[in-house]
Amino acid sequence: MSITFNADEIFEMAEEIEHNAVEFYREAAGKASDAATKNMLEDLAMMEDGHEKTFAQMRQELSSGEKEATVFDPDNEAAQYLRTMAAFHGTEGKASPTEKLTGKETLAELLKIALQAEKDSIAFYVGIKGLVPARSGKDKVEKIIIEEMAHVSTLGAKLQSCLLYTSPSPRDRTRSR
Repeated sequence: MSITFNADEIFEMAEEIEHNAVEFYREAAGKASDAATKNMLEDLAMMEDGHEKTFAQMRQELSSGEKEATVFDPDNEAAQYLRTMAAFHGTEGKASPTEKLTGKETLAELLKIALQAEKDSIAFYVGIKGLVPARSGKDKVEKIIIEEMAHVSTLGAKLQSCLLYTSPSPRDRTRSR
């Protein structure tokens, strides 16, 4: 028997993953040593919160066929499986799968953690999309991927800006030789 899911189950999981990311950014903001870093992390938490709400709205707009169970599951094990996957998925919402934030991370380090987490999320959703039949909302899972790709772009721009802002000038690098 093959395992399949519907879009409703995937969106439920996506909401949980975004919720974890909100907690990550709020925790990081709470440990930030300067106001600029704290503000950027709070902005990122709000962006993830918006993502969670976007996925909740998209989930509400699913058709009944996209919410219909794809397999006989009287004990609701598929939903429990997806919740577990969301809770332990990659690193979105964590410094790493096993580490907590120390509060000593630089803004660039936090952005790199977040960027890698978003990339991992995209790979995760691309993989899970193959487990959603077309009649069960496979095209809707593609919308999650597109949302996550936009977030990668946003985080990448913030990281680039951060690195440019904190990089020594060419003249400073010459002096240190």
